[in-house]
Amino acid sequence: MTAPAPGPTTTTFRQAYREALRDALRRDELAFLMGEDVGMYGGCFGVSTGLLEEFGPERVRDTPLSEAGFVGAGIGAALNGMHPIVEVMTVNFSLLALDQIMNNAASMLHMSGGQFNVPLVIRMTTGAGRQLAAQHSHSLEGWFGHIPGIRVLAPGTLEDARGMLWTALQDPDPVLIFENGRLYGTEGELAPDAGPVEIDHAAVRRAGTDLTLITYGGSLPRALEAAELLLADGISAEVVDLRTLRPLDTTTILASVSRTHRAVVVDEAWRTGSLSAEVSARIMEGAFYELDAPVARVCGAEVPIPYAQHLEQAALPQPEDIALAARELVQDHG
Repeated sequence: MTAPAPGPTTTTFRQAYREALRDALRRDELAFLMGEDVGMYGGCFGVSTGLLEEFGPERVRDTPLSEAGFVGAGIGAALNGMHPIVEVMTVNFSLLALDQIMNNAASMLHMSGGQFNVPLVIRMTTGAGRQLAAQHSHSLEGWFGHIPGIRVLAPGTLEDARGMLWTALQDPDPVLIFENGRLYGTEGELAPDAGPVEIDHAAVRRAGTDLTLITYGGSLPRALEAAELLLADGISAEVVDLRTLRPLDTTTILASVSRTHRAVVVDEAWRTGSLSAEVSARIMEGAFYELDAPVARVCGAEVPIPYAQHLEQAALPQPEDIALAARELVQDHG
């Protein structure tokens, strides 16, 4: 008799990201990991623990405390045929490398007349909820979604945490992966054969009929929890996970809104000039006559993220906030 296939195993986002890195380093001899504390310390958030011992210092490289320096080195390595995976500790610190990311990595193909690709992957932690205060907790991925020449990914499931990296490494142009820090310790089941996933499309994570909740990354579990709260009120919420923030999968967004005729966009980032504003605009442009109500948004408070736990939680979209906005949309525009 054939032995039954092994079932799903319990794992965390941290472990899924680590397996993605291990898989990439095993598959591709041109790939290497570099960043602050990724080697001997095992990564500031423990993602790369054990990889230095397994692959050695040539493949897992600790760098000086200089984002502009090591991101620039990653760009140079990519231009010379390597496949670097650069870790920036938090998205706040990526601003120190913004010149390298925007003016060099994202622009090189265009400025060289199509001669030079930059096959670079940059990983960084984003989001709040861990009491790390304002210099370590913001959600700036929407800023990078504004830049032509790069792809921006935001995994919100274990399958995407495990599978997006290898697919990103196949892209000849720069890819940024934003890992929500609040999810690192979250547990769930992952199939033993989990591997690369496609990165071109949004995903409907829950089907519904009365309205669409649109979100990504660390806000996905909260949107799914809000959908459960709404179900108790007889409201059926569809949940769309954007997954890729640039380029946005407008087709999936509009198809969902056309089914439900109402939309709430959930974005942990600040409301003004946010990704939620872009999604709202695309819905208005592409599905205006399908709407039974204005598009609503639930976003983070427009303050530097507080340190105090109760203030930090108050600054972030919670399931109850999302459910309240959805209820008002259905009840006021039934």
